[in-house]
Amino acid sequence: MPTPDFVLELRRHIGTSPLPLVGVTAVIVRGDDVLLGRRSDTGRLTPITGIVDPGEEPADAAAREAEEEAGVRIRVDRLAWVHQIPRVTYANGDQSDYLDLTFACTWIDGEPEPVDGEMTEVGWHPISGIDGILDAEMSARVSAALTPGPARFEGGR
Repeated sequence: MPTPDFVLELRRHIGTSPLPLVGVTAVIVRGDDVLLGRRSDTGRLTPITGIVDPGEEPADAAAREAEEEAGVRIRVDRLAWVHQIPRVTYANGDQSDYLDLTFACTWIDGEPEPVDGEMTEVGWHPISGIDGILDAEMSARVSAALTPGPARFEGGR
């Protein structure tokens, strides 16, 4: 499901005005590999991403998105990075401001496959070989999740 129903309902009221949303990125690791998928809307290679539903715990959203998009069950281990993504303007004019919560996750079971149409392909990639196959934003998310320690955050004046 590319656009959650609650977002469509809000859009009926606010049109294309900027909409603040909370997004999650699940960086899923199995041994020395990370799960990546090719987005059907942009063709970009990314970890699993999605929008937190109203009232949903963000870690639960990460696990839900992993199952919905790639058919895998995961354990969400820790929050790795909190950051505001620059405003996104879609082809139809809709604008969104995403606060992204990047989680370090561990694969539990399931063979990855595109489930809901948001990804055209999903699969395991060696962590040592992801430099250069991800854009800078996604590479930073994966790096944050793979770096041990407390969650990183931006700002903090």
